[in-house]
Amino acid sequence: MSEIEKYSRNKLIEYLNLPPLDIEICDVTLRDGEQTPGVVFTREEKIALARELDSVGVDIIEAGFPVVSPSEKAVVKEIANMGLNARTCCLARSIVSDVEAAVDCDVDFVSIFIAMSDLHLKYKYHKSCDEMFSCAMSAVEYAKDHGVGVRFAAEDGTRTDVGVLKRAFKAAEEYKVDYVSIADTIGILNPSATHYLVSEIKKAVNTPICIHCHNDLGMATANTIAAAEAGAKQLHTTVNGIGERAGNASLEELLVSLRVQYGIERYDTSRLLNLSLMVNEFSGLSTAVTKAIVGKHAFSHESGIHVCAILEEPRTYELFSPEMVGGKRSLIVGKHTGMKALEGIVTDMGYQLEREQLTVLLEKVKNCTEAKKGIPPVRLEEMIEDIRDL
Repeated sequence: MSEIEKYSRNKLIEYLNLPPLDIEICDVTLRDGEQTPGVVFTREEKIALARELDSVGVDIIEAGFPVVSPSEKAVVKEIANMGLNARTCCLARSIVSDVEAAVDCDVDFVSIFIAMSDLHLKYKYHKSCDEMFSCAMSAVEYAKDHGVGVRFAAEDGTRTDVGVLKRAFKAAEEYKVDYVSIADTIGILNPSATHYLVSEIKKAVNTPICIHCHNDLGMATANTIAAAEAGAKQLHTTVNGIGERAGNASLEELLVSLRVQYGIERYDTSRLLNLSLMVNEFSGLSTAVTKAIVGKHAFSHESGIHVCAILEEPRTYELFSPEMVGGKRSLIVGKHTGMKALEGIVTDMGYQLEREQLTVLLEKVKNCTEAKKGIPPVRLEEMIEDIRDL
């Protein structure tokens, strides 16, 4: 990051009056991300993604759900024994046999979950909250007795009475759980509600709080940041925001926000585009061209006014440089390109055209059928050469 960029970042932090954050990132791409309909990662793909997540500096990798299948258990155990800098965890229901499978995987901790919302208790478990909590604590005790850390997670926690959550998390502290986790399972939160909920839980417990946000209303990343501001320690993400239904909080969005807005620079954001492309390839999914950070158009500019300013100083229309996330800037020639912008692009390509030639080129650009989608550099070079030959 240049001195100018650091100055701009520091001024932004000062202007926004943002609080310092004490956080860690738990990426759940290999588990929750794989629950995206139609997505299955091979063993080799999971290993490659784990290595890349570790290279980015993710603090914790949730490697899978061991009880799902013998092959799933085997790859979770392999990831846990890869010697990564990241700690590893896995998911387990509040069933001792699930936790046995997790313990066998050599993970650092296991996420043991129950839902305590009235809806889930009535229609999924057909049991009382006390009955389910008792099951969960039996599973917690088994994990702790076998030297494995525990994250006690409340599925559908955001539709659970706050008083019930407080009492459950406070009781779980007596079993020495390492984390308590709030799951916004159906993405019902907004940032202000998230901040309130986490603040209330933080009043009741001393155990570090985790936040797991789904994106059904498009606010998962914003909600995750709001949770961090309220004191949540562990923030859950997936690469490209993949996951069930509308997905989860996006790793790349969260890491860049933490860096640009909060000054947290310990993660290697220059690897984010490559990681995103890996997930696209392995999942068979593609990101929207306008996706923040890693979308094809995240650093693309066509408007004449924008391009002119970008050529003078990229920070006029870019909050951060594409290189910061492993990307490249793209100046697109198309319908909205003006004379000055076109001249700058042509010069940047290494050509010098007279004013009359630029006028002819601009007319060709405006009338080109390809202009609707942007003229590729190779095609623009052909047009320039044709004009120079006249």
